[in-house]
Amino acid sequence: QVQLVESGGGLVQPGGSLRLSCVLSGSIFSISAMGWYRQVPGKQRELVALSTVDGNIDYADFVKGRFTLSRNSAQTTVFLQMNSLKTEDTAVFYCNIRAKAFRGGPSRDYWGQGTQVTVSS
Repeated sequence: QVQLVESGGGLVQPGGSLRLSCVLSGSIFSISAMGWYRQVPGKQRELVALSTVDGNIDYADFVKGRFTLSRNSAQTTVFLQMNSLKTEDTAVFYCNIRAKAFRGGPSRDYWGQGTQVTVSS
């Protein structure tokens, strides 16, 4: 059974930093993308940063220059370093992978349970 477990969220003052981690466990045949999304109540989940298997990383305009996505070489852990946090960054952050569970199977999205990030003075 595939599981994604996030950690690193919390309360931080504006201008501060947090580093989110997401650990993948379970059997996966192949991963095509790993990334982070966020959601605030009443709004749709939105992309923050996404890393594809070819090494490209795309960032939402609202985090460019402030957030950095990275992952380990085994693709079992993905990180999101968040600097210069703003109050409008307050949200639940979700880890996501797009993967095939077995050879020939369909690609599907897997999600973590989410971690709360609150930016407030």
